[in-house]
Amino acid sequence: MKQTLALIAASLALALPAPAHADALRDAVQADKASLVALYKQLHMHPELSNKEVKTAALLAREMKALGYQVTTGVGGTGVVAVMKNGPGQTLLIRADMDGLPVTEATGVPYASVEKGVMHACGHDVHMTSWIGTARRMAAMKGQWSGTLVMIAQPAEEIGYGAYAMLNDGLFTRFPQPSAAIALHDAADLPAGMIGYSPGYTFANVDAVDIIVKGVGGHGAYPQNTKDPVVLAARIVTSLQTIVAREVDPQDSAVVTVGKISGGTKRNIIPEEVTLELTVRSYSEESRRKVIDAIARIARGEAVAAGMPEDRMPDVRHSDEYTPATLNTEPLTGQLVTLFKERFGEDRVVRKLPTMGGEDFGRYRTGGDKPIQSIIFWLGAVPQDKWDAAKGDIMSLPSLHSPLWAPDPEPTLMTGVEAMTAAALDLLKK
Repeated sequence: MKQTLALIAASLALALPAPAHADALRDAVQADKASLVALYKQLHMHPELSNKEVKTAALLAREMKALGYQVTTGVGGTGVVAVMKNGPGQTLLIRADMDGLPVTEATGVPYASVEKGVMHACGHDVHMTSWIGTARRMAAMKGQWSGTLVMIAQPAEEIGYGAYAMLNDGLFTRFPQPSAAIALHDAADLPAGMIGYSPGYTFANVDAVDIIVKGVGGHGAYPQNTKDPVVLAARIVTSLQTIVAREVDPQDSAVVTVGKISGGTKRNIIPEEVTLELTVRSYSEESRRKVIDAIARIARGEAVAAGMPEDRMPDVRHSDEYTPATLNTEPLTGQLVTLFKERFGEDRVVRKLPTMGGEDFGRYRTGGDKPIQSIIFWLGAVPQDKWDAAKGDIMSLPSLHSPLWAPDPEPTLMTGVEAMTAAALDLLKK
């Protein structure tokens, strides 16, 4: 409730003028508006799925080469790394993700996706365009900063693989290792032109766990001659809900969701096995380990209680499909929040609660030989008229990954480029 009220107040604040002073960066971003919006619409019309971002990567690579960056393609699959060395100083990484989603667009915008069944429903087109806009400004303003800029366009964020693939392909050994990494993500719960931030954890650990519940099959009319895995699976699903309710500290957070149950062939046949597919979310490594261990313990315990023979115990498989939590570190987060408030005004910069969503940007923080400072901030993208019509009811607005998600390009991109460029200039200032 408090967050909703804060967002309502923030939306009203958008009517207030920006701090009144001449601003060369803001003027330059505004002058680039038509080109950036055109690029955004092009990217939006031609999304590509994870690990298939071939044309997208080629477009971004051409843009970066034209700006004078040293560009390497094919990093971690389709990833692009663009480096600009500009004298002594820190090394800063700025990341954008490229992949779309297998979603059929239903926004009705004139620049809707022309790729059948594929859409930028998570706003990666916003991320890439803001990234290009920032690259342009940093190249044009080389006299105002010193250090090394490493700009990466990452594939396969939507499947939690791209950051791992780029790091595994030598991102921090073939190219300068950063001392800080920054990124942005469009927000479907903030008006366009707003900035949101979450100190500390902002995205969760994401684990995939499968439970193969085994039984002894037979005729549905004679259950006494079987060991029913359907009933056992139901008991496991129910008991799993006690992990968060009774084993995780109430001041911590975790989620255990059974998203898929499959098994059986016919109503009068008790099957040999049932498969449960789980997504598990957490923040701290301690909570993550506790929850995963509890899943295995409960699955086995319920099987024992059901009288399942030892050779038919559940098979709990913890997939390597894992995305680590994303942590906004200090003092970097505090530094940039202060910068954003000074530049945009305090009313346009709001604190948001962390999310249980996943984001593989968290891998970069620990991907080198020492931890680096990192922050990912939220970029409001909801059209103001739709925000006003919702009257603070966020549930009535299209969410990320929705076929109806349509950011308002101009205020979103102008804020994104200005914020990211201002952050880069501040971190690489002479």
